[in-house]
Amino acid sequence: MRVAASVSGTRSSPVSPACWIQLCAEMLCRLSVRWLQPRPALQLRGLGPPVVPAPTGGAKPSALPLWAVASVSAVGPSGAGGWYEALATSAPVQGAEDVLLFAHTASGLPWWGSILLTTVALRGAVTLPLAAYQHYILAKVENLQPEIKSIARHLNQDVAVRANQLGWSKRAARLTYLKTMRRLVSELYVRDNCHPFKATVLVWIQLPMWIFVSVALRNFSTGATHSEGFSVQEQLATGGVLWFPDLTALDSTWILPVSIGVINLLIVEIFALQKVGMSRFQTYITYFVRAVSVLMIPIAATVPSSIVLYWLCSSLMGLSQNLLLRSPRFRQLCRIPLTKSDSDTPYKDLFAAFYAKFISRK
Repeated sequence: MRVAASVSGTRSSPVSPACWIQLCAEMLCRLSVRWLQPRPALQLRGLGPPVVPAPTGGAKPSALPLWAVASVSAVGPSGAGGWYEALATSAPVQGAEDVLLFAHTASGLPWWGSILLTTVALRGAVTLPLAAYQHYILAKVENLQPEIKSIARHLNQDVAVRANQLGWSKRAARLTYLKTMRRLVSELYVRDNCHPFKATVLVWIQLPMWIFVSVALRNFSTGATHSEGFSVQEQLATGGVLWFPDLTALDSTWILPVSIGVINLLIVEIFALQKVGMSRFQTYITYFVRAVSVLMIPIAATVPSSIVLYWLCSSLMGLSQNLLLRSPRFRQLCRIPLTKSDSDTPYKDLFAAFYAKFISRK
């Protein structure tokens, strides 16, 4: 009998999605605070003393406020710095700087184009395959739900019979049911190789990449990084376009920050519209992500335009990927299993749901 096996051992329950969401929010808040504080001039690739731009007669002063200029402070005599200084001089951030400089040199584009090109390349080569893998895992988990429900129903009956025979208390019967059910579900995940934790791989790759590129652009924008004798900050000061010609300055029009908030909210709403009958936990998470999307607007208004441009391009790519992964042909190309919730006309259904919720609502 299955219940008898419950005492032999159990497996740990899957990690709750709230863990990595809380980590994302905490890291974002800490970074936003640290971006507003001055930081020391950095060494390029760890060689030699800190490189500080030589003053030139015709050089344009930084368009950032004094509190946002990182190169005005210095590390103490011992060379010790905080965790942000360690992050800004870390190997991953230096790697992100190398990628940005290579894209700028190889393409010959102005810096706004280089940032756009780098974002599209990274999101297309790294996060899109991971996003497809995430949908692959989630589709397999969804297809297991009927079998899981059937096991739960039969197990509940078995535990009830066993509890009557052995005189178990309600608490003992409940614990036995939960342990056995956890073990059986874990065995199903192993059998189909679709543990839900694998679906979080995208977050563990995308979030650090977003942070490293953002910090690298901050190093560029504040004059903390030089390359082969020239100041990247001076190039960024003339590397913008349209209403933000200076990528080292803040966007005083707030067009870029507001655009980021709108795009992120749109991504959240697309996710919410495709979920029918969300649980209370999913509803709380949706409201939390909405709040973070709105909070990103004032945060984006306090950092250089180069960083905001990267955030906007990244959000646009995220929106494009979300829409692309709803395409039946693309899902078939990625070998994502069909599920009961899949639609043959996803874009038509999405537009109809969006229209019913936001436009035709009285």
